[in-house]
Amino acid sequence: MRIAEFDREKVLRSAMTSFMDKGYGKTSMQDLKRATGLHPGSIYCAFENKRGLLLAALGQYREDRNTEFTGIFSGQRPVLVELKAYLDNIVLECQSCDVSRSCLLTKALNEVAEQDEEVRGIITLYLANWQQAITQVLQNAIDQKEITSDRNADVRAHYLMMGIYGLRTFAHTHPEGNTIKQLAEQLYEDVCR
Repeated sequence: MRIAEFDREKVLRSAMTSFMDKGYGKTSMQDLKRATGLHPGSIYCAFENKRGLLLAALGQYREDRNTEFTGIFSGQRPVLVELKAYLDNIVLECQSCDVSRSCLLTKALNEVAEQDEEVRGIITLYLANWQQAITQVLQNAIDQKEITSDRNADVRAHYLMMGIYGLRTFAHTHPEGNTIKQLAEQLYEDVCR
């Protein structure tokens, strides 16, 4: 049996865009064929099925977001400057209305996780890891006296994540960029006080 050769990251990013655009349930194998350039047989051979491709796409999404996160929170600038840059980046994602800049985790969580315990577990783990990373960033800000210690980093991280989920959801119904930006600025101020 011949093994298909392809750029795995490129294929997974193309599949991510398809899943974010139409949703998992409405993305057909023909949609995935058009997006990835792979024939259905090659998709089945490499990923077993559409669900396997979704799981691999979620893994690639996590890797891409982790790379982005560590790039922003490099420690080269004050923590709060990096946090502001992070939120500004999320605002740009929300304002762009570009499907490829959506959050695959929240899209899949809303659509697939209720029917698929494994997918829910994977997404829950990825989100918990993200929260832990945010908590560490905020703890660094407390340790460096950039923010007060009257609220612990974990509470601040929960609040920040809730706000980011809200921004992304709100952006789907109110794409006015200025409103999203103002809400993100308020979120930043609330987390930092």
